[in-house]
Amino acid sequence: MADGRVYNFSAGPSMMPVEVLEEVQRELVNYKKTGMSIMEMSHRSKEFMAVANEAEKNMRDVLNIPDGYKVMFIQGGATLQFSAIPLNLLGGANTKADYLITGQWSDKAHKECAKYGTPQAVCNSKPSKFTMIPKKADWKLDPQAAYVHYCMNETVNGVEFHSTPEVGDVPLIADMSSNFCSRPIEVRKHAYIYAGLQKNLGPAGLSVGIVRDDFASGKNEMKICPTYCSWKITADNGSMYNTPACFTMYVMGEYLKYTKKVGGISHWDEMSDKKSRLLYDTIDGSDGFYCCPIEKSARSRMNVPFTIEGGNEELEKKFLEGAKKVQLYTLAGHRSVGGCRASLYNGMPVEGVEKLSDFMKSFMDENRK
Repeated sequence: MADGRVYNFSAGPSMMPVEVLEEVQRELVNYKKTGMSIMEMSHRSKEFMAVANEAEKNMRDVLNIPDGYKVMFIQGGATLQFSAIPLNLLGGANTKADYLITGQWSDKAHKECAKYGTPQAVCNSKPSKFTMIPKKADWKLDPQAAYVHYCMNETVNGVEFHSTPEVGDVPLIADMSSNFCSRPIEVRKHAYIYAGLQKNLGPAGLSVGIVRDDFASGKNEMKICPTYCSWKITADNGSMYNTPACFTMYVMGEYLKYTKKVGGISHWDEMSDKKSRLLYDTIDGSDGFYCCPIEKSARSRMNVPFTIEGGNEELEKKFLEGAKKVQLYTLAGHRSVGGCRASLYNGMPVEGVEKLSDFMKSFMDENRK
């Protein structure tokens, strides 16, 4: 850890590897002796185009993205893609789309689709307060749907799919914002994958879209689709239709270089297992002092929600205040859920989770009744 830094368990924007930040710092004022910062140069200059092209190549390498898929870097974050998906895909005869609702983000995507077409709830775990993923046998898939949408990891609720849902021949679309680059992806099973970068791959400002070529053809694009939401226009222009979020794209590129250096996705996959297992073992071994409300089969490796003594708000406040004294920050749960939440993205080192585990144990010893 660099001097003065804390362990930041924020759900996003999230903690980043110090090595990446230090490389950005070194090049910030004068990028590779060009005499200007990366933030100052034209996005169409040969220097910046080299940055963008290398970033795309490294992303393809790291995620093993096959031919037949385009990579797009889009402003607006994943939330804008909630609209872009129906706007690009429901312009033909089929205006129905299936949604697996397993948390707040998939619920919001479902509601956004209703502005442009007819979203259908394949399943909805809201009655359980989004603490589980309904069994496949209970899903109500429509074989005639234009697509099936799911959120692979629900940041707010701490629920994660640990394998790709099987949905037959209907094109599959995934929001992977909060577990992107933490595990291998079965790209060929998807028609479109999208993810905000600010969890595991850089600062806020961009979402990445991995789109199968036929889905970027514009054949089912709605007439009302804004130019900047069009996947065809974005893909045809190499994500340079207008000025992109250049600095975010550059930092993402540095994060991808670092990912390659440390061993690729398999490294982050291994670290995610190690960190989440350590924290869940601490919770499960507390004899009820700490409790994770999520069914074990659906627990997220990225976002770990927990309560203290069944939701004792006074004790949870004391916990959050005490954590800051030992450099453990941003552990409050989402305002809609309450409790506590630790986000364990790629930039969070194992030492940070070990320190949190130690603090949780000492806090329990001091406060158990």
